Amino acid sequence: MARTHFGFQTVDEAEKAARVRGVFDSVAKRYDLMNDLMSAGLHRAWKAYTVAVADVREGQKVLDIAAGTGDLTRAFARRAGARGVVVHTDINEAMLREGRDRLVDEGLLLPSTACDAEHLPFRDQTFDLVSVSFGLRNMTHKEAALKEMCRVLRPGGRLLVLEFSKVAPALQGAYDWYSFKVLPRIGQWVAGDAESYRYLAESIRMHPDQATLKAMMKDAGFGHVDVHNLTGGLVALHVGISC
Repeated sequence: MARTHFGFQTVDEAEKAARVRGVFDSVAKRYDLMNDLMSAGLHRAWKAYTVAVADVREGQKVLDIAAGTGDLTRAFARRAGARGVVVHTDINEAMLREGRDRLVDEGLLLPSTACDAEHLPFRDQTFDLVSVSFGLRNMTHKEAALKEMCRVLRPGGRLLVLEFSKVAPALQGAYDWYSFKVLPRIGQWVAGDAESYRYLAESIRMHPDQATLKAMMKDAGFGHVDVHNLTGGLVALHVGISC
């Protein structure tokens, strides 16, 4: 059986999906609070920048993958308006329910569906924009997922991938100390779960760096890819244009 990584561990591919599901089942209820604590609120600025770059227009069709609690879904829906369609998806049902409930509480009745990004249940050339925020690194076959995202985009449509990336060398020491010493303690204190947050820190280190992900997106069929480094490369926004 093929092997892959789960954080710094090597596991069977079939096992990874279940273990990732367990992580997000554990953190779903406190996910937004933990994001605020872990990033000192910076995740809101990163997402706001992504929404600005996305520049969703009235009537457009948008697919938000690994959408979780729906931060980006909510922002896209308000810009797409009544004539647009914004689809809220996640492979993890606990995260999906949390996001759907929050969207409904704000009066946003959007299609919300559990699906695997490696096998998207949508027709070719359906969407004007596809977004995945802090979700690509948890996917087992990233190349397959990127090809699926390209497939469901119309020609000239865009994929936005917001993800942790390779931090500037000057920040690496402090970043490692925070990730492996402080972050698990915050996870234990707030969510009662140090191990899930230790996995999240490890998964960031195993994710492709900016240049590698750019090359993967071009291999998946995107004709042009821009990279926007944010906060010293702690996070990067990759923007791919579908052919």
